[in-house]
Amino acid sequence: MTSSSVVCKPPVRRVAIFGGTHGNELSGVFLVKHWQENGAEIQRTGMEVKPFLTNPRAVKKCARYIDCDLNRVFDSDNLGRPVVEDIPYEVRRAQEINHIFGPKGSDDAYDLIFDLHNTTSNMGGTLILENSRDDFTIQMLHYIKNALAPERCPVLLIEHPSLKYATTRSVAKHPVGVEVGPQPQGVVRADILDKMRKIVKHGLDFVQLFNEGKEFPPCTIEVFKIMEKVDYPRNKNDEVIAIIHPKLQDQDWQPLNNGDPLFLTLDGEVIVYKENCTVYPTFINEAAYYEKKQAFVKTVKIELTAKHIRSSALDQSTS
Repeated sequence: MTSSSVVCKPPVRRVAIFGGTHGNELSGVFLVKHWQENGAEIQRTGMEVKPFLTNPRAVKKCARYIDCDLNRVFDSDNLGRPVVEDIPYEVRRAQEINHIFGPKGSDDAYDLIFDLHNTTSNMGGTLILENSRDDFTIQMLHYIKNALAPERCPVLLIEHPSLKYATTRSVAKHPVGVEVGPQPQGVVRADILDKMRKIVKHGLDFVQLFNEGKEFPPCTIEVFKIMEKVDYPRNKNDEVIAIIHPKLQDQDWQPLNNGDPLFLTLDGEVIVYKENCTVYPTFINEAAYYEKKQAFVKTVKIELTAKHIRSSALDQSTS
């Protein structure tokens, strides 16, 4: 098969939009609740689009989670864990979500899930990709990026040999994270909500065009591939002793070079980046990641290419 050959992909008939995976990230909570009452804007011909509140107890408390992070427990151990009285709420909820939208890894799983998140970091409207070989999703992200241009829409690839996320959206055949910021926890900003809303709209438009038979020729996108999580400097008691340097704060996706400042101690000492390779930090000073011992993540810039695709539904309709 040559690179110009058309690859036929199954039509995408079942789509879910998750909000409230973290109960204090309110753009997705507000949008999903709105679409549950009035879903006209997310409905598209030829497919079912289901808005779904993933962590209702955390939403009610306006907390990230109740017992543990819902967005980290969709692994086989937790999904197969016996349901006993003291099982963490989010693990039980993960099993319920897997039952409704999965089972994860099966033919019966939903085709596509958009999982809506906010960040306190200055990441803009970021799309999160889990699989570098997913032609359909790469084509969709390419479409969304072009639709939003000239506004920047970075793509974060979280595929990594040892960093395993086990995300809520990973139940679907094609999982897409939508991470929009900066927005404080427990707050809704109209501009951030609007950016998230547009990303979802363009994603659904792409699915409809794909299902209707539009071909998408080979495309290439720039992505930021996650390499390593970086913790804050700590003392012997494991307490943070330096904060994000002002010159790094809010500089998500900007190049970080050898000698650039990273942290500032309260005594005024500057701690610098001491590696020769240029990296692109993101999730800088994310509020939710203090407990995860993460000041930022290092990424490198790479390109991903998707094959020429179209829906196989056309073949079925003409056979």
